[in-house]
Amino acid sequence: MKAVTTPPIPVDVILPCLDEAEALPWVLERIPPGWRALVVDNGSTDGSADLARSLGATVVREPVRGFGAACHAGLLASTADIVCFCDCDASLDPTRLVPFVSELLAGESDLVLGRRRPTRRGAWPLHARAGNLALSRLLRRRTGLRLHDLGPLRAARRTDLLALGLTDRRSGYPLQMVVRAADAGWRVAEHDVPYRPRSGASKVTGTWRGTWQAVRDMSRVLAETAAPAREGAAR
Repeated sequence: MKAVTTPPIPVDVILPCLDEAEALPWVLERIPPGWRALVVDNGSTDGSADLARSLGATVVREPVRGFGAACHAGLLASTADIVCFCDCDASLDPTRLVPFVSELLAGESDLVLGRRRPTRRGAWPLHARAGNLALSRLLRRRTGLRLHDLGPLRAARRTDLLALGLTDRRSGYPLQMVVRAADAGWRVAEHDVPYRPRSGASKVTGTWRGTWQAVRDMSRVLAETAAPAREGAAR
């Protein structure tokens, strides 16, 4: 693995985890040097929590099931000025977060997102792409942001994220973050990142039913009325 030059500040990487023992070694090996991996165990039964701990990660337990519940538990447990989010299924490389953090530190953006680019056929199922495309178009209509993806690889400042008052605890959490950031006047950037075939079965987008349940959750988020910028939010 290539050496990665990391910004000289603490960064927490939040990794929502549900039965990802197969992928954890690959993911944790790629956490940039000096950064802390926060593995949020969301009820795993395959030993993911013990494995993550043995590999040097900090483990946070979140008994309430849901992608948003796991992500927010990680955010509440974080202490670093900058926090990142990354899936724990080996589909995304955490080293790709380094330029995201540098962009935040340079004051160029307030929220940086990864636009997934599949590395091979089948890495991103057709139904998942279709749902993502539909939501991206609805997001553009709702906020004016011309984003192409609502992917899980992202970085922002911890206090600013907390000030958004995120409430979704299911599949709508990543979208709610973007919607409320846009309402608060944040500068949102998007950059291409390689997207690999995930390890194991997807808990959300592995089936048409799971995908459209996620779309339903996110559609509810898009129906939110724009709220005024909260104190402490980025400008």
